Amino acid sequence: MPHFQIDYSANLEERLDIPGLLAVLRDAAVETGVFPLAGIRVRATACTHWVIADGNPDHAFLDISVRLRGGRTLEVRKAATERIFAAARSYCDQVMKSSSFMLSMEMRDIDPDLSPKDSSIRDHLAGDAS
Repeated sequence: MPHFQIDYSANLEERLDIPGLLAVLRDAAVETGVFPLAGIRVRATACTHWVIADGNPDHAFLDISVRLRGGRTLEVRKAATERIFAAARSYCDQVMKSSSFMLSMEMRDIDPDLSPKDSSIRDHLAGDAS
């Protein structure tokens, strides 16, 4: 755990390397020391329809939703949120400076009693990456 779901306006693909952002977010999550590499899932979905503010089609957005298994303290979650958002903000800096762009993030807990999991990913990771 966690699951990163990124929704973004499709016009952002002209301005930002989305696969590069996914790698940056994964690395930032690992660097927090809170999330094991084997549990991190990062995915992005381009939205083909959106309206922002006055409806100008040049406006763009990127929203990062992070869901993680419950049990971490608020302080730990806040520190992880700050680290991950800082990495996203840094990566998106040129887009923010050069165009109309909204960046947001939310981290929330998943109730572990209502979220069963099973995985063989650790069986397929090289070395001590679990």
